[in-house]
Amino acid sequence: MNSNTKSMNIRNVMTEQPDASKLVKIMTIIAWLVLGIGVVLCLANITEFNDRNWGLMIGIGFLVGSVHIYVIGTAIALVHKRASHQASQSDVKSN
Repeated sequence: MNSNTKSMNIRNVMTEQPDASKLVKIMTIIAWLVLGIGVVLCLANITEFNDRNWGLMIGIGFLVGSVHIYVIGTAIALVHKRASHQASQSDVKSN
């Protein structure tokens, strides 16, 4: 019986953190696109400035939404950076 097995250290598997940079870049791009749509909608519908102007209200919503998207993306980046920093610190202490 041939028993060619390979062993693997579980610490190497558990310390790898997923890369969040792609997600942060995508969310930043989406935030800029939503901001651009909001600016266009606001400028196109600025002539009648009241709360019954649906185009203007939707444009303002896009402006506010873009800020939220950008803040969430930045928060994800900061949390990921802190988690990877803490993981590297715990690796240094355990060795």
